Amino acid sequence: MKLRIRGNRSIRMLAAMGATGSLVAVAGLTSPAGATPTVSISVASLVPGATAAATAAFNKQVAQFERANPGIHVKSTQYDWTGPTFAADLAAGTLPTVFTVPFTDGRALGQAGQLANLTKYAEQYPWFKEFNPAVIAEGTDAKGRIIAIPEAAYAQALQYNRGLFVKAGLKPNSPPTTWAQVESDAKAIVKADPNAAGFAVMGASDNTAGWILTTLTDAFGGRVETGVGAKAKATFDNPGTVAALNMIHTMRWVDNSMGSKFGLSWGTSNQAFAAGQVGMFISGSDVYTNMVQAYDINPGIYGLAPLPLQGKNAGVLGGGTLAAVKPTASPNQIAAALKWINFYYMQPLSTRQGAIRNANALLAQKQPIGVPEFPVLNKQAFVLAQKWIKPFINVPVKQMASFTNGILNDPLIPEPESVTQAIYGDLDSVVQSVLTDPNANIPALLNAANATGQASIATGNAPS
Repeated sequence: MKLRIRGNRSIRMLAAMGATGSLVAVAGLTSPAGATPTVSISVASLVPGATAAATAAFNKQVAQFERANPGIHVKSTQYDWTGPTFAADLAAGTLPTVFTVPFTDGRALGQAGQLANLTKYAEQYPWFKEFNPAVIAEGTDAKGRIIAIPEAAYAQALQYNRGLFVKAGLKPNSPPTTWAQVESDAKAIVKADPNAAGFAVMGASDNTAGWILTTLTDAFGGRVETGVGAKAKATFDNPGTVAALNMIHTMRWVDNSMGSKFGLSWGTSNQAFAAGQVGMFISGSDVYTNMVQAYDINPGIYGLAPLPLQGKNAGVLGGGTLAAVKPTASPNQIAAALKWINFYYMQPLSTRQGAIRNANALLAQKQPIGVPEFPVLNKQAFVLAQKWIKPFINVPVKQMASFTNGILNDPLIPEPESVTQAIYGDLDSVVQSVLTDPNANIPALLNAANATGQASIATGNAPS
């Protein structure tokens, strides 16, 4: 999904991949100092509720950009991607000029003409040739047009609260490596703190419940969809999904280790975790940034580990975020938008000056630097980027070491290719039923949802 890497900018320690050392410039759209801006664009900034420090850090970067590009005026717009709200904003035409979408949405939106064609603009930048082919493919439509710029990638991970681990007599430097250990640790956490959820799953009707169930399915060796496009098949009733739901049912109704809040979404999961109300939950490897920016997490409680894998074909679901431009933007606005994407998203990944500028801006406002993500560009640039940002890293990297040391050995599983968000949405109700009904019939729920999922595939791939 990520679902996004929804929204907040941090230096990308594990995604920074650039090899050039100077700022990139593109001809046009500049005016003499002091001149009236010749083009205005709006850009997605932080999620609603971001801290004053995070907002100040973002505004500082906007000011730096405008000083370097006096012909461009930038208006920041709060933005938080969710399936339903994005669809509404897209239909109403209220998206900013530059916004972000998950990997899952880029190609479909591009095919439908709902994103601007960025090809001739993106090709002017050195970083364009540095992309991992599999990553830039997420921003390329069937005609070979670049319709979005990959700016970050992630792998799903187990977030765990070190403070609750200590309280429960568990070892915070030894997070669980099997699902049986997750269950056992969750029971210990609830025994030590009855007000906490030992393990929580997202259960909101915004595609997040289905996203996490898909993650668990992959981790148990199953897949919720096979094939691509119109030929895809919904396979909700596979053994991996059944095993995942049985685990959720046991932890919810037998162990009573899942707490009492079952409508959590991406942001509210981060909030509950930062508040010490959740011992463990699954989300992208990058969510520490949001916990700092929006929920003022105590760094000492944060732990990050790879997902346990069980089964022959088990793997870790991965995804990422694309920076896109709305299709109604004028050529001058698209060119200006690419300058912003270059400055804000890509220079910190591809140039020493950009990485240090970004790090200094974040450091001044005590924002996270060094949050684990997945490489976007090439290995040579990754090594350089680590050298560039090493003096600035301010996140508890030792508490994330279990993830960073282990994830490179795990197979990454891409998100379902066909009508991804619809598939997640079709699975939401299954998770909700298991969380709210002790007698939920898991095979029957999956059979019914599978028919709905297959209909979503047919509808989503029908000729327009």
